[in-house]
Amino acid sequence: MSDHIVPVRVYWSVFITLLVMTVVTTSIAYIDLGPFNLLVAMTIAVFKATLVVLFFMHIKYSTNLTKAIVISGFVFLLVMVFFTMCDLLTRNITAPGR
Repeated sequence: MSDHIVPVRVYWSVFITLLVMTVVTTSIAYIDLGPFNLLVAMTIAVFKATLVVLFFMHIKYSTNLTKAIVISGFVFLLVMVFFTMCDLLTRNITAPGR
């Protein structure tokens, strides 16, 4: 297996993108988007996490087996979040003392 050498400009580009997206996330937090606040924040967070996984963890240049393991980890995370949300959304939550 040969090592893939990533140019330094790629790391700088990803770093600058992450910084810009952090500023965007902070700026969006001060704007009231109603029910879309969480959606926009999570979309930006997923984008940033994807950049970190692909470039800083070198998954973009890894073998197909490594990519499959990373993808299966994300699928497992989504399944667990799905079941947690199903549980939370079906509870009858009342205020204490009522």
